[in-house]
Amino acid sequence: MMKSVHTPDAPAAIGPYSQAMIANGMVFTSGQIALTPSGEMLTGDVKEQCAQVLANLKAVLEAAGSSLDKVVKTTIFLDDMNDFVAVNELYAQAFGEHKPARSTVAVKTLPKNALVEIDAIALI
Repeated sequence: MMKSVHTPDAPAAIGPYSQAMIANGMVFTSGQIALTPSGEMLTGDVKEQCAQVLANLKAVLEAAGSSLDKVVKTTIFLDDMNDFVAVNELYAQAFGEHKPARSTVAVKTLPKNALVEIDAIALI
């Protein structure tokens, strides 16, 4: 059985997808970018955007009955690998001692010209 997740505490999906899906005791989030819950795109630097991305990810996970400390795997998409250190710093603060498996990939562009996007797979 699968169940979609929706919370007003994170931005609504900007396409034909869910904020997350729950299946077999796990939650699979869609990629989060620096949209506010009201749908406004933050145009600040990568640190400002990353902070919003992590807040969105946290809200979606919590709406699914999970949390950042139950994340098994993340994928980070960066439009510029030179932002790796700045994003890594905020990511480390958000996850604390918990260190999920992770991939970080440089991409040509992201939706709404975001600088960073993160998705996650977590236990419920």
